[in-house]
This record gives sequence, structure tokens and C-alpha cells, in this order.
Amino acid sequence: MKCKELHYTNSIHYELEQTAKLMRILTAQLFEKLEIRISQDEYAALDTISINPGICQRDLAKLIIKDRANTGRILNCLEEKNLVTRVIDTKDNRLVKKLEITPDGIKELNSINIKIKSYMDNVTKKIAPEEVDRVQEILRGFRLDLEKVVEMNI
Repeated sequence: MKCKELHYTNSIHYELEQTAKLMRILTAQLFEKLEIRISQDEYAALDTISINPGICQRDLAKLIIKDRANTGRILNCLEEKNLVTRVIDTKDNRLVKKLEITPDGIKELNSINIKIKSYMDNVTKKIAPEEVDRVQEILRGFRLDLEKVVEMNI
């Protein structure tokens, strides 16, 4: 009996990495095709801010897994497009800039979500809805476990 050789390309790690890369490429192509005026990273930040009103840049950076410098550039672009604003507040007796989505940002986000929904649903159409939910649940758990052991200097 032949022993199955262990190779990185036969691992779940490889499959997750390749799938994520392909999804990133697919999303970039979709944004271009639909003439969406913001980048994928800006979209992720905008969506995250919409469900976490008042979030600070550091916490946003952790959620979108970008360093603070890249997050700052993303926010500058969103601010220039009048999709988010930075509001000065205090936290632990320090001044912090909290992020708020603007009415234009809400419109843009809703517009993008409507445009991409059918395309994204098409990506998972060969998977039963309950299986999609289960895969998402498994991946979320896996990601949360990784967050506990991965050292991120954000």
C-alpha cells in the first residue's frame, strides 16, 4: 500500500490560500466590470465602519487586517470621496479620531451591495445554502483561532 505523501499543495492551508487569492482576483474583476468607484480594501473598510460606528483607526486596522499606515491611506481615500468622516473624541483621556460613515457612504455601500449580490451568490450557487452557512461558520471559527496565535503588529 502506497503511503500518501504530505505536500503543502495537498493541505487545507494551501486550499484556503488559493481560494482567497482567486476570490480577491474575482472581486477586483467584478469591481472593474461594474465600474465601482472604490477599491476592495475601501469597500471592506466602509462596510466595517458601517457596522461599527465610532470605531477608531487602530481597531479598524485589526478588523480589516491591514497595518495602520495602509488603513490611514484607505481612510484618506474614503474621506476624499466624502464616504467617511473622522470625528475627534476622547478615550482614556486621550484624543482619538472615531470613524463615521456619511450619508453618501451609506448610499455608496448600499449601491455596491446591490450590484455585487447576484454575482457573489453565483459564486456559491453549487453549494447548498445550509452548507454555505456551515462553511462560513467553520471558516470564522478557524480565523478566530488564528487571531489568537498570529502576532499582528497593528
